[in-house]
Amino acid sequence: MMPSNTIGSLQAPAAARSTGAAEGGTQLGQDEFLTLMLAQLRNQDPMKPLEPQEFIGQLAQFSTVTGIQGMQSSLEDLSGSMRSSQVLEGASLVGRSVLSTGGDARLGAGGTVPGAVEVPAGATSVEVNVRDASGALVRRFQLPPDEGLRDFSWDGRSDAGAAAPAGSYRLEAIARFGGRAESAPLLLQRRVDSVSIDPAGGALTLNTNAGSLALGDVRRVM
Repeated sequence: MMPSNTIGSLQAPAAARSTGAAEGGTQLGQDEFLTLMLAQLRNQDPMKPLEPQEFIGQLAQFSTVTGIQGMQSSLEDLSGSMRSSQVLEGASLVGRSVLSTGGDARLGAGGTVPGAVEVPAGATSVEVNVRDASGALVRRFQLPPDEGLRDFSWDGRSDAGAAAPAGSYRLEAIARFGGRAESAPLLLQRRVDSVSIDPAGGALTLNTNAGSLALGDVRRVM
């Protein structure tokens, strides 16, 4: 006759390792657990039957662990679906232009550099400064101080009107409030050449003509 405390050794620890049966053959899965529980009920001592509270508690523990395993599987499926969706979203941007934060630009021969400035409320004037790789000021121009995202396009020329040589440049925006000045967020337009995804964390990276950037940094898609 099976002792009345047999189920005690088959509670949560065995149920929590239901996948272990496939690994080493020494741990119990759901079917084995229920088979042994029914066998105990058939063979229990009539003089010392299993207490209803104990029986219900064992079932509750097993159901909880099984439910957690099912939830983990569902979360894994959801994570995989979200990753696939993110890849498709990123792939749809290839060949398009995006507006993202950052002031480092690459000027091509005879080209322009489009972008935008996030003008803060209360600004009385806004200017954009263009500097070359050495930090020397190449061009300075004004934007309307209206609050919000204000587009601009540097025509690739210096303050003297000459065409600036192709190369790397740094753009910065300055907002003035009377006699006070502060930096304003500046965004540049970039062309997406390809996308890549981190196999470990699933983070998506956009590879553009001006370097790599995160999908979360994109403010506008053109």
